[in-house]
Amino acid sequence: MTAIADLFAALAALGALQCLAGLIAVGFFAARSNEQARNLPPVTVLKPLCGDEPFLEDALASCCLQNYPSFQIVFGVQDCADPAIDAVRRLQSRFPDRDISLVIDSTPHGPNRKVGNLINMLPSAKHDILVISDSDLHLSPNYLERLVAELEKPGTGLVTTLYVGFAAVRRSVAARLGATQITHGFLPGVLLSRALGRQDCLGSTAMFTRNTLERIGGLFALVELLAEDNVMGQRVLALGLSVRLASIVTAATVPEADFRSMWRHEIRWTRTISKLCPVAMAASSVQYPLFWSLAAVCLSGGAPWAAGLFAGTWIVRGVTTHGIDFALKPLVGRAVLPTPFWLLPVRDILTVVEIAFSYWVGEVVWRGHKIGANCSAQMPVTFSPAEQLHQEV
Repeated sequence: MTAIADLFAALAALGALQCLAGLIAVGFFAARSNEQARNLPPVTVLKPLCGDEPFLEDALASCCLQNYPSFQIVFGVQDCADPAIDAVRRLQSRFPDRDISLVIDSTPHGPNRKVGNLINMLPSAKHDILVISDSDLHLSPNYLERLVAELEKPGTGLVTTLYVGFAAVRRSVAARLGATQITHGFLPGVLLSRALGRQDCLGSTAMFTRNTLERIGGLFALVELLAEDNVMGQRVLALGLSVRLASIVTAATVPEADFRSMWRHEIRWTRTISKLCPVAMAASSVQYPLFWSLAAVCLSGGAPWAAGLFAGTWIVRGVTTHGIDFALKPLVGRAVLPTPFWLLPVRDILTVVEIAFSYWVGEVVWRGHKIGANCSAQMPVTFSPAEQLHQEV
């Protein structure tokens, strides 16, 4: 038990150092936030919708409020009774000068309903530069301009963005836990992985040209997958192009008001990553030091040194959490709630439990639809001549 306690203590110390490294990475990222585009070509934003959610119209309106000279927004639903349709109709009335289209098409195309929705929407897109942007994102007015600034750099095939968590229900502990996982776990983890050479596409935003989309096989090549964003990024890299990170941060609504909803959402997330990168997913548990230091306390029989380590890692987590919020505040499109200090141990314990559990989950739930194990398998980045010729009209 003593040896295991020592091992867990070492993991806790390593995790605390990783938290500090994450804070430094966020600071460097925030320092490059003044990049601007030289050219502003017309852009089509694709916003797939599925049902109502907290602050939906607020999030969609932030897309209409872009400081960009020429852009089109295409909203898409797969059910003529979808309540999101009413939100789009109101936006068309509120912003009559904006080029806003609504596509209602129930054709599924495959198990990934988001991609199926996008396939239905794509024929309505007018411009050659496309942005897939999630419905729950709250955008800064310079969102499109910052994306284009990265896309115009030589060798760029796809541009994606970081995002923080915005708790929709202010008094919900579950929503606050979900938000801090995104802001203080996921976001710095992405920056650290990029510092080590990874170039992942983050599914909330993806900007690319029609030509690039056609070269990676089109949307039909992604409709059988749960992790379509990962495969899209891998296929872009296989073309010898870069997946860049725009110097902007969006805010993603965390709608879960109860622990059951939060658990199902986060298990879908962790399970997808664990299937794609099982070793990396397991290794990521190190970045939650409060779990390991608390385990060291238990296994050491409450030894003073272990209790001191737990207190120290808690302070480190609190300082880095506050520091990340401070660094990102100027870049985020809307105000987000700070994470209460007392929630940090709960967050670390819950995340490590989710990571462990994700290796045994057989299916996940997305927007009320169950998706089995086969849907999340990663498609190889090499593809057949038939896929190369398969393009959307």
